[in-house]
Amino acid sequence: MEVAFVFYYLIAIFVIVVDQWTKWLVVKTMELGESIEIIENFLYITSHRNRGAAWGILEGQMGFFYIITIIVIVGIVYYIQKAAKGKRLLGVSLGLMLGGAIGNFIDRVWRKEVVDFVDTYIFGYDFPIFNMADSSLVIGVGLLMLQMLLEERNIKKEKANGENGTHHS
Repeated sequence: MEVAFVFYYLIAIFVIVVDQWTKWLVVKTMELGESIEIIENFLYITSHRNRGAAWGILEGQMGFFYIITIIVIVGIVYYIQKAAKGKRLLGVSLGLMLGGAIGNFIDRVWRKEVVDFVDTYIFGYDFPIFNMADSSLVIGVGLLMLQMLLEERNIKKEKANGENGTHHS
């Protein structure tokens, strides 16, 4: 296995370890619903459980989540192996997404619910409570979108250079 691929899997493992450790701390040290103020009117650690997906949608559909998550994990591993070679940003984004997917999958399998605890108020809006796996997924998707935009820009540049006769084969 190529060194770069190992790095992407190490990112996933790091995310899983941090995610599971922080969830364990919340479960062991806080009562469900308990909240600790970190930054007034902005950031709290709140012990919460979610039996659905983002924002609690599809609550109680564990079988569905198991199937979808396994498909997503297999797909991410496939893309790390097939598409991430020489594309560090793509590999990092996939590693983050893999770690996030597995982190929440572990909760769903062992706890039958996902432990959430990061509670934010952004411009007065009480954002849904989330966890480290969720953060990793969002950052990974954001980096994937950036990778796609950069690739699109490079394709347009290459096409423009080819049409101007400056492209050399």
